[in-house]
Amino acid sequence: NLITWSLVAGFILPRAQLLIVFAFFRWSLNGTLIDPGHDYRRRVSGGSLIISNLDKDQDSGVYQCTAFNTRGSILSRRASLQFACQLLYFSTINLIKVPLLIFPAELTFAWIFNQYPYFVQQDSRRFISQETGSLYIAKVEPSDVGNYTCVVNNTITREKALSSPTPLVLRNDGVMGEYEPKIEVHFPDPVPAAKESMVKLECFALGNPVPEISWRRTSGVPFPSKVKMKNSNAVLEIPNFQQDDSGTYECIAENRRGKNVARGRISFHAKPHWIQTMTDSALSIEENLFWECKASGKPKPSYSWLKNGEQVMAEGRVQIENGALSITALNLSDSGMYQCVAENKHGTIYYSAQLMVLASAPHFSKTPLKTVLKARLGSEVTLECKPEASPPAISLWKKGNEILQRSERLSLFSNGTLQIANVTKRDAAIYTCVAKNQFGSASTSGRLIITEPTRLTVRPTNMEIIVGESIVLPCQIASDPALDVTFSWAFNGQLIDFRRDGDHYERVGGSLSGDLMIRNIQLNHGGKYVCVIDTDVESLSTSAILVVKAPPGPPDKVTVEEITDSTAQLSWTPGRDNGSPITGYSVQARTPFTVGWQAMDTVPEAVTGNMLTATVVGLNAWVEYEFRVVARNAIGLGEPSPSSAKTRTEDTIPDTAPTDVGGGGGTKSELVITWEPVPEELQNGDGFGYIIAFRPAGVVTWTRAVISTPGVSRYVFRNDTIPPFSPFDIKVGAYNNRGEGPFSTITTVYSAEDVPSVPPKRVRARSLSATQIEVMWEAVSDMPERVLGYEVVYWEDDTKPDTIGKVRITGNYTLVNITGLKANTAFYLSVAAFNTAGPGPQSAPINCTTKKPPPDRAPLNIQWTMIGSTLTLHWDPVVATETESKVTGYSKHRYNEINTIFTNKTKAELTLSASDNYLIQIKALSEGGEGVGSEPIHIHKLSRFTIFLFSGVYDNLQGIFQCKSARLCFRKSDIHLTFILSYVVQMLLP
Repeated sequence: NLITWSLVAGFILPRAQLLIVFAFFRWSLNGTLIDPGHDYRRRVSGGSLIISNLDKDQDSGVYQCTAFNTRGSILSRRASLQFACQLLYFSTINLIKVPLLIFPAELTFAWIFNQYPYFVQQDSRRFISQETGSLYIAKVEPSDVGNYTCVVNNTITREKALSSPTPLVLRNDGVMGEYEPKIEVHFPDPVPAAKESMVKLECFALGNPVPEISWRRTSGVPFPSKVKMKNSNAVLEIPNFQQDDSGTYECIAENRRGKNVARGRISFHAKPHWIQTMTDSALSIEENLFWECKASGKPKPSYSWLKNGEQVMAEGRVQIENGALSITALNLSDSGMYQCVAENKHGTIYYSAQLMVLASAPHFSKTPLKTVLKARLGSEVTLECKPEASPPAISLWKKGNEILQRSERLSLFSNGTLQIANVTKRDAAIYTCVAKNQFGSASTSGRLIITEPTRLTVRPTNMEIIVGESIVLPCQIASDPALDVTFSWAFNGQLIDFRRDGDHYERVGGSLSGDLMIRNIQLNHGGKYVCVIDTDVESLSTSAILVVKAPPGPPDKVTVEEITDSTAQLSWTPGRDNGSPITGYSVQARTPFTVGWQAMDTVPEAVTGNMLTATVVGLNAWVEYEFRVVARNAIGLGEPSPSSAKTRTEDTIPDTAPTDVGGGGGTKSELVITWEPVPEELQNGDGFGYIIAFRPAGVVTWTRAVISTPGVSRYVFRNDTIPPFSPFDIKVGAYNNRGEGPFSTITTVYSAEDVPSVPPKRVRARSLSATQIEVMWEAVSDMPERVLGYEVVYWEDDTKPDTIGKVRITGNYTLVNITGLKANTAFYLSVAAFNTAGPGPQSAPINCTTKKPPPDRAPLNIQWTMIGSTLTLHWDPVVATETESKVTGYSKHRYNEINTIFTNKTKAELTLSASDNYLIQIKALSEGGEGVGSEPIHIHKLSRFTIFLFSGVYDNLQGIFQCKSARLCFRKSDIHLTFILSYVVQMLLP
């Protein structure tokens, strides 16, 4: 039981005044002012009227808000507060039950059959009118017998009321016959309908048989798609009602006994809606005001005007006619808030505007003359005098103290503007505008300076340039020093943004130069460039056309028009020439067998720039090709075109014979023939294979064999009658589904030979070291088979076949070294001769044991002394263990020449060259080979200063280098040798 109505009101001052004026509010009920101070149930908060504990008698009626402040007051639109009433009682008229209300409310109706929740379902026989609440049954049937209860819902208060049950019984005194329809429910005539409302028309008829309901417009205009029919056509709904929907509607009820018609007119009405309004106005005193407002509506609205919430009457200076308000000779009392009111019987609307009547002395606070004005010699100068004044001021001009009058060159306009034509140096002076009205006067002054015309001294010229180059377009001037000058450039009508486009454009030059540098020019930089020079008094421009040339753009639509087994007819469309005529084209192709694109031969050989077709020659048959075209001009080669669709050349017989035909070898009674397979791109068609032809040397007739596998490169003919190592003539040809191709040239190969039949004799072996055995034998002779070389087989134990090794040596050699063996291990060895048929019988096995390994320790405590060019070395001996070979001596490696020196002592002397660097290492020697080397000793190039004695000791474990002569110690990793030598020299020089 609480209601709140809100109105937010405020005033906007004209001409952008910054003053904000807040409003106050008061409310009235039925024209009587509401006093919240004496009414505890009503209060106003922020323009909202809040009513508590609503009372129908005290609070029903029409409310209106008035907003006011120091500028005036305005009225809100009216609002009506009504109360929905409770249902009081029902009146019973036969089966039609009509609920009676004290006050209209939003009601819906339903009927219960016998008991809740069984409601009557509407169909073509039964209908519940939402206008009257009545239940209609067109034709009563036995199933309709029962008790009926009317249910009424108030959609506003959400209350519900039920009538007492009413029984329906069938009469048994006769049988009802068929009869024509009788319309019991129909819509009134006329039906008023508001714009955009939902219109519902009801029509229902009694009859036997049950009548069918249909609708039409008497004008014959069909219903639009928005019109819906519900409840077996008993209800016609027209949503969003518009004026086009108005007219006469007919309801037709029809059965086989006849028909009946009800008709009525729907009339359209609309509340007022603004189509023209006025705006806030600020006018000078004694000016005239004219405001007009217009509104649409049906019926046509009437107009009235309010000032500060009070009715404006037409009299004297104030005239009102058809929504127009005019006031002549405004005075200060006319200021206020005005409202135009449009009203018809369906509603009232308001529109507000403020009128401010101004009266003030002239002032130039917003429009003073510039302190300094500049004009080009010989130009026209316009000086404006625009004081603010109410009423408008009268203006005059002074040059210095002289009042100006109209002349041949001077023009004085009624709006206060001064214009000087063809200015000269004598026109330079201080000019003053004086403005007056009845409230006062004011003036504003400025100095006029006459400048020399600006001249262009260097202009840009039309140019042609190649993509990627850089140029400077000059733009230089001579100007009066009193002028401020700015340069700008435009490209094809758009101003160049040097920040955004700084990668390519840059302004260069001094204050009187606006040169434009264009770097790394691209095709899109070609066009018209305009240099614009702006000064205080004029604007100049000069332009140039830049033509950018580049290699041609890619051709397009490369098409294979015709193709054979070796040629393809191509066509294409040209790309852009990019400023330089296309001089020619080249064709490229690729296949699944090529790496990238390949240049192709064409007919004609040179494809000129005006040709758009060419024949590609030299293609391989039965290969899938893609083609592309590249254009060229004087600048260079362009980008290639998109590739053509993949197209396969036609097939033909092979035209390439297999290459590298040879053979030989194999096993007994075999003839082995080999060749290099023909690549797939040269097979020229499907069903590719090889024809192998062979014959014994001197025989005329060829034996042929066919192989249908393209990738095979070897054929073996087996026959026990083939003598070993006998010559055969052979040739290999190719074929495919189209026929046989050429054969290779005839080549002689030999049949397989027998393996050697005799093993080598006098096989011997000796151990050379822990990892090496030397094997010797006598060459095989006196046998029919060829010997191509010998094969040595070795193993550790007959029971370990996985330890077997093999060394093969080709030629008539009788000695071989086997390396990489295990130390101190017994090996078994056997030798056999071999040829292309394989190895022959092996010799009887012999055994040989490798020597013990050398010591695994390097010599220690190496000492060295150097006098002049002689280096003396001393070291501790290396003692072998039981499992190592005895030390027999030592070797010294000099790595400058990779020399090795042997000694059986633990010292050695070396003579070193003064011009070489040395790296010296010592190793122990034994029967098992060389041991581990010592840490290398580095000896750098000697100089004439190194005749002095110094010696060193190198300790493997501690890494300490000792300089005995200087009595100083240095860690080898901490100091460089050259530093030590330098230090010694300084100590010993006199």
